[in-house]
Amino acid sequence: MVWFCVWQVVSTLVELIRLGRRSESNKGFEILLLRRQLAIHERRQERAPHLSKGEKLMLVILATKLKDKTNRTIKAMGDVIRMVKPATVFGWHRAIVRRKWTYRHRKAGRPWTDKEIEQLVLRLARENDWGYERIEDELLKLGYTISLETIGTILERHGIPPAPERDPSPSWRHPMTHYKDQLVACDFFTVETLFFQTLYVLIFVEIGTRRVHFAGCTAYPDNAWVTQQAR
Repeated sequence: MVWFCVWQVVSTLVELIRLGRRSESNKGFEILLLRRQLAIHERRQERAPHLSKGEKLMLVILATKLKDKTNRTIKAMGDVIRMVKPATVFGWHRAIVRRKWTYRHRKAGRPWTDKEIEQLVLRLARENDWGYERIEDELLKLGYTISLETIGTILERHGIPPAPERDPSPSWRHPMTHYKDQLVACDFFTVETLFFQTLYVLIFVEIGTRRVHFAGCTAYPDNAWVTQQAR
């Protein structure tokens, strides 16, 4: 019993010295944190009190603020967090931060058009120089319902003016799309023989059907030979 009293006196003196070295701001946060826990403890009955969301939030705010100001470890925060384990309080803090970053914020106003439909609108406008109504009709054929105002907004956002104001000169993609059944491409590829002779193989490709036609091969693809194969 005597040693217990001595220990209480010594520990109290040590605690007074530690408190004397702390700043007034840190003492204030400790007092707030301890008072909040005392208020919760006072309404405890036979079992541990059930903390409300507001009480948990208040403990988290006070504990994290005090920890940042004093640079204490979570374990050292056990000196002032008495109701629950310090790891539990900071676990609540991590959960709050996690919910903040995973929460989907709803935007006011009309919802954005689906990216796939938006890209389709841009493609129809760029490749065909179509106006708003023609784009709307083509999208309806594909099963997409979109208003003229939405089409205009999409094109304006991407810097595409209305059809009468666009540059009438078609892009390379335009003839490739509309006249692919009438276009034929040709090219050479080479084959090395067993005796290291290079043969030049000429092929023609139908753009519309992607059908490949073998025209011939030669070791000397001069102008007369190529002209004859084209004929």
